[in-house]
Amino acid sequence: MTPLPIDPDRMLRDLDHLRGIGAQGTGVARMAFSAADIAARRWLVQQIVAAGLQPVVDACGNVFGVPPGDGPCLLVGSHSDTQPLGGWLDGAYGVIAGLELARAARASGAPRVAVVSFQDEEGRFGGVAGSAVWSGAMSMADADAQTDGDGVSFAQARRAAAEIAPVSDAPPPDAFAAYIEPHIEQGPALDTAGQAIGVVDAIVGVRSWTITFTGQANHAGTTPMPLRRDAVQGLGRYIPALNAALAPLVDARSVWTLGRITVTPNAPSVVPGQASVSVQMRDSDPARLDAMHAAAADCARAVAADAGLTVEATPGLSLDPTPMDAALVALLARAAQAQAPDAWRQMPSGALHDACNVAARLPAAMLFVPSIGGISHNPDEDTRRADLATGLRVLADAAAGWAAR
Repeated sequence: MTPLPIDPDRMLRDLDHLRGIGAQGTGVARMAFSAADIAARRWLVQQIVAAGLQPVVDACGNVFGVPPGDGPCLLVGSHSDTQPLGGWLDGAYGVIAGLELARAARASGAPRVAVVSFQDEEGRFGGVAGSAVWSGAMSMADADAQTDGDGVSFAQARRAAAEIAPVSDAPPPDAFAAYIEPHIEQGPALDTAGQAIGVVDAIVGVRSWTITFTGQANHAGTTPMPLRRDAVQGLGRYIPALNAALAPLVDARSVWTLGRITVTPNAPSVVPGQASVSVQMRDSDPARLDAMHAAAADCARAVAADAGLTVEATPGLSLDPTPMDAALVALLARAAQAQAPDAWRQMPSGALHDACNVAARLPAAMLFVPSIGGISHNPDEDTRRADLATGLRVLADAAAGWAAR
């Protein structure tokens, strides 16, 4: 098995350059279809051409770099858009690591590797939009109808794709044999354990909805406490009751978040008539996820009945856990042991990624490198340069092993 002639220093220089496009302090602002995002994608197209690859920009703004030749090849990448103000590695690491692998494979005549930067993974228009359309998980019409916080539609924003390069049809999923997405962990597990590599075996599923407790708005000075139907008091009871209900069902990797609370009429001198809370649960075990969902709903009904309130649950994002391809996971595990002996682990991803969509069409897997302090979606996001290089070497070993299989 001949290793790919990768150049970790070149990859790091490319990451540093990309970091400067949209830089704000230590962070990066490159929201999908922003001027900085378009500039970054134009730069990526230039690197793709210089590497001897064929650039393809599709109508969603996804950027592919495809090697010449026939037959399906390995696809490696992630996304280069960011949160409104995010870190320099989230997504970018996977794109630039993929570029370096594709460049090394092309220069050496090794088996072919393609690179991709999917568009709008970070959710200006709802999340993972570019890979969802490309994989067929979402129609272009449905994507076009999505809007950002300012009311701009995906249909309007994606006109800027033509500013990257002439738009053409994307290579279809069957142009590729498998997909590997390198990424920073975005959590603390690897960094806390002093480990260099995470081999992802599944991407967690999500269940989310908004719970709304409704009572009766009334005067805060004249309504006796026993007669109040205070929605906020009900919500206050729900939070500890939910934690207690979930405790016997979950394991150490289960998470749940009550992230957005709204109160109506939200006035100091009015007993709140309505209070809503977003509830999101993530787990890699679908049965446990469903059990958590049922317990949360039962808990809300019990709290509402006890407090003299009504309750309504409005469904939100719901995704089943996505297992990674077992053969690719085993390939990455062997490469991790070779490059980082006993300093790696197999683990789920608690964050959603483009691999969720791609896995429906191709064998897919993910590789993590540590996030210092577990910080991500934050200008303080960082990873040791040695760990970035180790991740690249693991990918190169895995790509060579995939070609030799």
